[in-house]
Amino acid sequence: MSGTADRLPRLLALLPYLLAHPGVRVAEAAADFGVPEAQLRRDLQLLWMCGLPGHGPGDLIDLSFEGDTVTVGHDAGLARPLRLTADEALALVVALRTLADEPGLTDRGAVRRALAKVEAAAGGAVEAAAAVAVAVEPSDRVLAQLRGAMDSGRALHLTYYVAARDESTERDVDPLRLRFADGRWYLEAWCRMSQGMRFFRIDRIDAVRLLDEPSRPPADLGPRDLSEGVYRPQPEHPLVTLRLEQPARWVADYYSCESAAELPDGRLEVTLRASETGWLRRLVLGLGPAAELVGPRWLADQVRSEAAEALAAYV
Repeated sequence: MSGTADRLPRLLALLPYLLAHPGVRVAEAAADFGVPEAQLRRDLQLLWMCGLPGHGPGDLIDLSFEGDTVTVGHDAGLARPLRLTADEALALVVALRTLADEPGLTDRGAVRRALAKVEAAAGGAVEAAAAVAVAVEPSDRVLAQLRGAMDSGRALHLTYYVAARDESTERDVDPLRLRFADGRWYLEAWCRMSQGMRFFRIDRIDAVRLLDEPSRPPADLGPRDLSEGVYRPQPEHPLVTLRLEQPARWVADYYSCESAAELPDGRLEVTLRASETGWLRRLVLGLGPAAELVGPRWLADQVRSEAAEALAAYV
């Protein structure tokens, strides 16, 4: 019982236990919590650094456990019953009500019981909660659905937007894990259509449907190293050169660039590799005069042709 999931409840229970058993022997406390003595001492070392905001001498919990016994010198006020202000109770009620409505919640009953207790304790202070509307981002709902599917071990059907080809696709996948990289959430899954591992950006998943079958990805599929990002440029991908005016400089921060250099005229010249060029053509066309595609020449000619066709439509 020394894992992270077990340690937090033990730490929360440890201070009340020590206050109720002043001078308790470390070995006895370890036995009561069902952990080795060495683990309990590590818990005490962590608890000793906890307390209230400010983190000064009077804010942190003070423990004495150098010998065979443990004594609480200062509980940092954490032994006092919790008293919520009206604003705090309102915020907590709104959060619990929103959580209770989330799809994929594994223990909805526990949330509703906690909500009932807070509402009963706060009384009229939470009447305003009925007037509060919380809009949950679609990507948050998708994330909750994916977590629920993985908890139940089910395969999924995804409606997924492929930005590189500007098209919506339908595919069945065997989910493995959720990953956070490059500031975004991704689903790492075995794609049955592609017969390979794929990363699906959560904000590009338009719909999720649980399949009535278990998830069966191929065995021994370990997590991919994402230390260098999700997209890995390959030498065979075209090397594209862009010159960006001030309004388009965000491109250098948003996309993985191989180089960036300031030009004498104030523009920023960047180079990047593109596995597919459709999204890049749309990007340059959308940026208008704020971006110039320098090379490769064949790609610049395509963008110039598409721009001419678009202008001709307005003549």
